Amino acid sequence: MSERLRALLPRRFRTRRPRVAVVRLSGVIGATSPLRQGLSIEGVAGSLERAFTLPGVKAVALVINSPGGSPAQSHLIFRRIRALATEKELPVVAFVEDVAASGGYMIACAADEIVADPTSIVGSIGVVSAGFGFPGLLEKLGIERRVHTMGEAKAMLDPFRPEDPADIERLKRIQADVQGVFTDLVTSRRPGLPAGENLFTGAVWTGRQALPLGLVDAIGDLRTTMRARFGEKVDLVPIAGAKGGFLTRLLRRNAPGRIGEAVAALPGETLATLAERAAYARFGL
Repeated sequence: MSERLRALLPRRFRTRRPRVAVVRLSGVIGATSPLRQGLSIEGVAGSLERAFTLPGVKAVALVINSPGGSPAQSHLIFRRIRALATEKELPVVAFVEDVAASGGYMIACAADEIVADPTSIVGSIGVVSAGFGFPGLLEKLGIERRVHTMGEAKAMLDPFRPEDPADIERLKRIQADVQGVFTDLVTSRRPGLPAGENLFTGAVWTGRQALPLGLVDAIGDLRTTMRARFGEKVDLVPIAGAKGGFLTRLLRRNAPGRIGEAVAALPGETLATLAERAAYARFGL
């Protein structure tokens, strides 16, 4: 841009301030539903692309607040961040708010540095599967359940029949494989982890406890850290995320004809909300 043209711009545009793109990654990973938008590669891909291609960007900041969720979605988001960082040759810094646990911590490991608040919760490097069993409920209610499968493992972990040790063993093998991916990822991205310290038990730590363990690199916050690195005039540019869930879009569009669809989905959404709340409650949040 010529000096003559620059002089015609408003003052705030005349000087080239360093720019940092800020992407917020909040919520349970994979918890996408008709009414709510959780974290998924589909939901965040656009935001990440815009962040890494922002004109004049010097770094990308990830503000993370997630208790985890789907291992596959966590890994897909991790890989997309690393691919963009490599392609655009930009540093990435993750800032942990309340929690970056399990899949949330996997995503944080996509950053070159992890900065946490002293009271943030980080870790939970492990794999968990949870559910309920109702093997006697249908009989008590006088209901006959009929399940027909092709393949002996097709009805694995059916909640309406007693647990089968073979099913549990099969699940454990799957969990071990996913845990291996998670462990290898953290080990490769966090080379400063102390030798002889087992950090892969699913335990969690506060940000202050995690610092000497090498799980985070510093204690701090987004604004202070970026100002110290790029100067007082650094421009922190929020990158708009994906559009909200169906209910948000419904209200925004004022489409009364679809209210019934939303109401019909509410019972399932109530259960999903409780499950999401339980995910945060595991960490005292």
